[in-house]
Amino acid sequence: MSHRSIGSPRPAVSAVTEMSELIELLEVVWERGRDTASAAPVSSAQARVLFLVEANDQLNLRELGRLLEAAPPSVTRLCDRLQAVGFLERHPGADDRREVLLRLTPAGRTYLERLRDRRQEVLAEAMAAMPEASRAALATGLADFCAAVSKPLRLPSPNSFTTRTA
Repeated sequence: MSHRSIGSPRPAVSAVTEMSELIELLEVVWERGRDTASAAPVSSAQARVLFLVEANDQLNLRELGRLLEAAPPSVTRLCDRLQAVGFLERHPGADDRREVLLRLTPAGRTYLERLRDRRQEVLAEAMAAMPEASRAALATGLADFCAAVSKPLRLPSPNSFTTRTA
């Protein structure tokens, strides 16, 4: 990655360019970690499902489709594959038995833990080569970035819904 001055006239554009390059590199790291995390690696789309189900307890198929911006048949196929490898369970809803709730299995949680561990190992090796001040600045910036990005990937809590009357 090239070094750009943070005080440049267009720091946001510079940051977007740097982030784009970072994402491309992280995709390579992601694949390395995914391939070594388990004997049954999942596709990137399936991994997104696992992360979203983990982040949103009691997620149903409709909500998952909304978060993925995917058609119901695609969401169903993704879940079918994850259930077949033992990473995902489907349960009927308590209030409406037609509703299908999704939960990670212990094997699914273990897969995500191993995936995260492997990715963190690779990232730690790369970050060890950075100056300490750069690592600290990166950690602060990434924490803020993650907070901004993760908000739309979580459903509102049931307590945040208000009842409206006609």
